[in-house]
Amino acid sequence: MKILWSPSEQQIEQSNLKRFMGYLSHEYGLHFNNYQELWQWSVKDIAKFWDIFLHYSGIQFTGQYKEVVSGKMPHAKWFEGIQLNYAEHIFSFATDTRPAILFQSETSSLRAISWAELQQKTASFAEYLRSIGVQKGDTVCAYLPNIPEAVIAFLATASIGAIWSSASPDFGGGSVLERFGQIAPKVLVAVNSYSYGGKIFDRSAVVANLQENLPSLEQTILIDYMSIGNTLSSTIDWNTTVANRNSVLTFELLSFDFPLYILYSSGTTGIPKPIVHGHGGILLEHKKYLLFHNDVRENENYFWFSTTGWMMWNFSISVLFSGATLVLYDGSPGYPNMETLWELVAEAPVHHFGTSAAFIHACMKEQVRPRVNYTFEHLRSIGSTGSPLSPEGFDWIYDQVNPEVWLASISGGTDVCTAFVGGNPISPVYEGEIQCIGLGVDLQSWDENGAPLHEEIGEMVITQPTPSMPVFFWNDPDFERYRASYFEEYPNYWRHGDWVKLTSTGGLVIAGRSDATLNRGGIRIGTAEIYRAVEALDFVKDSLIIHLEDTDFMPLFVVTNDGNKLNDAQKQQIKKVLRDTYSPRHVPDQIIEVSEIPYTISGKKLELPVKKLIQGKPFEKAVNIGAVRNPESLEFFRNFQKNSV
Repeated sequence: MKILWSPSEQQIEQSNLKRFMGYLSHEYGLHFNNYQELWQWSVKDIAKFWDIFLHYSGIQFTGQYKEVVSGKMPHAKWFEGIQLNYAEHIFSFATDTRPAILFQSETSSLRAISWAELQQKTASFAEYLRSIGVQKGDTVCAYLPNIPEAVIAFLATASIGAIWSSASPDFGGGSVLERFGQIAPKVLVAVNSYSYGGKIFDRSAVVANLQENLPSLEQTILIDYMSIGNTLSSTIDWNTTVANRNSVLTFELLSFDFPLYILYSSGTTGIPKPIVHGHGGILLEHKKYLLFHNDVRENENYFWFSTTGWMMWNFSISVLFSGATLVLYDGSPGYPNMETLWELVAEAPVHHFGTSAAFIHACMKEQVRPRVNYTFEHLRSIGSTGSPLSPEGFDWIYDQVNPEVWLASISGGTDVCTAFVGGNPISPVYEGEIQCIGLGVDLQSWDENGAPLHEEIGEMVITQPTPSMPVFFWNDPDFERYRASYFEEYPNYWRHGDWVKLTSTGGLVIAGRSDATLNRGGIRIGTAEIYRAVEALDFVKDSLIIHLEDTDFMPLFVVTNDGNKLNDAQKQQIKKVLRDTYSPRHVPDQIIEVSEIPYTISGKKLELPVKKLIQGKPFEKAVNIGAVRNPESLEFFRNFQKNSV
């Protein structure tokens, strides 16, 4: 396996992870020669690992606990008896020596938000929420772009023990109502419009619809973000809620598992599941990941491109209690061109840059060459998530961005608001591989009978609880939806829904979603393998593949780069590359040209809904249209089953 990056001895010694290993050796007599040995210990005795880390991390709490973790999934309880507050830890790193936030958008240049400003506005907004009757346990929802006001509103909400939930304004009205309608919000914070790709989109009608159809709503706070002149009745201007300079920021002490925020599943085939995460679990897990697996240090700048509708937004805010500055960008990553984010990374400058595999693959397709126009001497790490990053994507980073950068492909999700697997700064990066399983994560690859697999694709299964697993699902008192989501396949063990292969290097390869798996002749094929090979061809812009088991029919849908029709020679080229790269079983039965591949709002291909449509299932049962970024693309697949096979 090709090594793309190896840490120097100096990099290893200066890493947070190596310092932790030294601490374990000095204080507990625990000696580890490498990451794999450390990980093995962390899952052999998860209670001891998390107990040690709670104190090592500097997390402040009151009260006492008798057990680190009690009970089994899905009812495991962590650190019962202690109280803390997520937001308090954010402001424990307040300083006047560096900004809290650096913000840039399509319509504004880079500017700094000081810790003093962040604290004053958070305190004022928290006081305003209390003044209108928002109490501990009430829900506050937000329909906001990735702007500093969203961070302020979230931290204020968390500080008083209210529960946050957000959606990005690129979500349509029906999709937002499906989410917020489940959680009975008391307050809505919203914008009347937003900018994307150089265009301004009016969202006043969506906000008005939310006001009308959320009976629990008592107050709407409006941010006049784009100042396009739209008016809405019964709203309070944001500026008045953050204007009090005499407000004092205080923090409600809460139990370890008290709800912090509600995230949502993609909801492509039904109503999105409202996933509740707790103050303590998120605080503890994010501390661990950012410290050890991202190696974030004080006075660095951290930027993960996201929207408020993706869990990476929630994750990124936690960088503020790592002593780093949070970089925010609002807008399209491809406007005015595909170098926009790279320019920001170079000029901010950014030390840790996170993005999606889709963005990296798009840069490859557009033949972007960032290192030609920019220098990245401050850039220490690049993170990639959202979908599997191809080996070619790994190579592109080292060829076209920076040959010395540490590339950490990671994977986890909304379910845990973190990564189960990701990077570590003391081990090599192998082409096409995720570096490691996270500390304290007992992850295995299983076959259908629950037998562990190595160097073979199997189900990703977590065999012991982790702190940031959901506290519960909203409106699911008997844990029925919770159990159905993760524990039906292997009772008492978390089935994550990904195909994974554990490699001899200690790394992993994720081959796609297991619920959209291709299984031909008893051989499991990850859809990511198909996309990697097909989308490397010059004439292919995008693709999607499904497998209908009852008829053993496997069609491949392709979008061409130039918009021209696929010719027979190109189809034969696709078949040849799949046969030569993988096996004859990977060759599709039919290759069909389409104008567009359907995606979720968060950027994932809709493999399972397309499969259901082609199987002839009713449209409304096959797909939740509100969760689709480009719903018009589904019309082809809606009709395909009528006239093709």
